[in-house]
Amino acid sequence: MNRHLNIYLARHGQDEDNANFILNGRRDTLLTNKGIKQALELAQKIKSTGTYFDKVYTSPLQRAYQTAEIITDTLGIPKPEVLEDLTERDFGAMTGKPHAQIEKACSPDILKTKTVTYFLSPGGAETFPQLIGRAKKLLRLLHKLHSNGNILLVSHGDFGSMLYCAYYKSDWKDVLKMFHFDNSDLLLMSPDSSDKDVYVFRTKQHNYKI
Repeated sequence: MNRHLNIYLARHGQDEDNANFILNGRRDTLLTNKGIKQALELAQKIKSTGTYFDKVYTSPLQRAYQTAEIITDTLGIPKPEVLEDLTERDFGAMTGKPHAQIEKACSPDILKTKTVTYFLSPGGAETFPQLIGRAKKLLRLLHKLHSNGNILLVSHGDFGSMLYCAYYKSDWKDVLKMFHFDNSDLLLMSPDSSDKDVYVFRTKQHNYKI
C-alpha cells in the first residue's frame, strides 16, 4: 500500500459536442463511437500496467460516467461513484456555441494558446479562479476520504486543468498555456510526480481546430 495518496485524473473520451466543435460545458452529451474506442483503449492501457484503483470517482455528466464505467468494467472493479464537484466548468453564455465564435464573442477577455482559445468570463460562466476554488474543496474531501492508495477521477478539460493547478499550486494562466488536457489523457498527481511529469498516457490528437 502506498504511504500517500496517488490521484490519477482522466478526461472523458470524445463526445458529440467535441466531434462537432461545440462548446459543451455542462451540456450532457454522450460519447461518440470514437469516444467509446478512446475510453476502451485507455482502460486497456491502465490494465496493462497492473495499476489498481481503490476507488473510481466521476463527474455526473454522461460522457464522463460512460468513460469511467468502461474503465471499471475493464478492470473488474466496483462501478464509479459520482462526485458533483468533478463536473465541467459552467460555460455560461458560451454554452452550445461553436468554438469558432470564441474570439469574436469574448475578446479581449480571452487567453490564446497554440491549441485552444479560452474565454475567461462571459456572462454566467465560472471563471478559472472559481474552478480552482472548487478543485481545492474537492482535494480536501479526497484527502479526508483516502489517506493513501490509488484513486481515479474522471472529469473534463477545463476543470481537470484547474484540478492540476490546485494540486501543484500553479498559476492558472501558465497551466492553460503549458498543456491541453485532451480526451482520454491520463495524469498522475502525486508527491512522487512533479508538476512537469504528470502524463501517464497522452493522446496524439485533439478535437480543436488550430
